[in-house]
Amino acid sequence: MLSDAFPSFLIGLREGLEAGLVVSILLASLAKAGRKDRAGSVWLGVAAAAALSLSFAAVLTFTSAHLPPKAQDVFGGVMALLAVTFVTTMVFWMRRASASMSGDLKAKLAAALGASTGMLVFTAFAAVAREGLETALFLWTTAQTAHEKSGPGIGAVAGIAVAAVLCWGLYHRALKLNLARFFKITGFVLVVIAAGVLAYGLTDLQESGAVGGFTSYAWDLTAHLDPNAWYSQVVAGTLNLTPKMTWLSVVGYVAYLAPVMFFYLRPAAMPKPVAAAAVSCTHLT
Repeated sequence: MLSDAFPSFLIGLREGLEAGLVVSILLASLAKAGRKDRAGSVWLGVAAAAALSLSFAAVLTFTSAHLPPKAQDVFGGVMALLAVTFVTTMVFWMRRASASMSGDLKAKLAAALGASTGMLVFTAFAAVAREGLETALFLWTTAQTAHEKSGPGIGAVAGIAVAAVLCWGLYHRALKLNLARFFKITGFVLVVIAAGVLAYGLTDLQESGAVGGFTSYAWDLTAHLDPNAWYSQVVAGTLNLTPKMTWLSVVGYVAYLAPVMFFYLRPAAMPKPVAAAAVSCTHLT
């Protein structure tokens, strides 16, 4: 179960921390402006974004459950490809935007403070909804690959809970965390996990018949490795590499992982050295 929970834990932790930082910045900016009385509008926007994300996950689950078997494979495969696209975009966006995220949000909040309550709610909603929708899609996709169905849910809840504790510590200045390094390391791991999700999605499309080559295997080690053994499940749960894989899934895995990892690890041009500094609550206020 731990191997199935790890990808969901990581996405819950990373996206939860990202969304939590957004909320912390908004609340800290309100406090600095002497407008704590409007914090309820921020929480209303956060609640609306959470409700939208949960509704999206429910729609995905309901839609998949009421499709014929082959259509389920097509749906799962397409959603896996979308999840990989969103996660890849997210890790690169966070790599570039981490330095300016606080300033951008404060500028939007300054404009919202002079507007209606609805505009302030929308500012919080828009800031959190993106992370929530990405999280819902990726968690739903990883849950489809899990051997133990309770694992992804437990991992996601644990990751979000840890993110909430970290955000509390940052907001109350009880904790310092090098967020640039944190997001870089978790982004590296997520790229590896996304490569496995891509391989899973391609296999689903092959199994449905939408894409050919389902019986053309790059390797078939099932005679030597038990797919249900703990070591096989650990590798499958974290990397989505299984004892039997098609050529298309292997080629897709490598063709995605190699160039994406190259560009991700390539040094980025930072406008200011502060982007790599340890971030504490002083940056939120």
